[in-house]
Amino acid sequence: MKTAVIYKSKTGFTKKYADWLAEDLSADIFEVSGVDSSTLEKYDTIIYGGSLHATGIIGVGFLKKNIDKLKDKRVIVFACGASPASEDVLSEVIMHNFTAEQQEQIKCFYLRGGFDYNKLPAFEKVLMTLFKWGIILKKKIKKDLNSDEIGMLEAYEKPADFTERSNIEEIVAYVNS
Repeated sequence: MKTAVIYKSKTGFTKKYADWLAEDLSADIFEVSGVDSSTLEKYDTIIYGGSLHATGIIGVGFLKKNIDKLKDKRVIVFACGASPASEDVLSEVIMHNFTAEQQEQIKCFYLRGGFDYNKLPAFEKVLMTLFKWGIILKKKIKKDLNSDEIGMLEAYEKPADFTERSNIEEIVAYVNS
């Protein structure tokens, strides 16, 4: 089986996972901007990885736009975000990004990436600064912060990288099954 790993990464965490997957699966790797629908025809398995923006997977529109060309292929999507991996996070991401019909065709995974404020594009920095102010305001009005909020505040000062090569093992096993 011939496999392609396609990705879109803003700060490098998704790219790191895509590189590891391509290496472990002896797959071809592409940044989504360098792929067109004719590329998909050459592969039996398509793996798409995108960083999360809120609960939206960036760049996944390319895959959804070409879903009709993927009917006879194995399609896998991994979302990469800063939150710890959990069934709740994965379910929310799946529901936000895919219709019920698309969910039947696409196997989804969530991989914990990281957060590096300094690598964000300007518009993203503005949004994340607003998010940070919201957390700070919550703290000032004497509300307890959860562990994710405390971790996010720390990550603004010091980038956090939670990527681990072992996180891709489930995807590799799925592709090889």
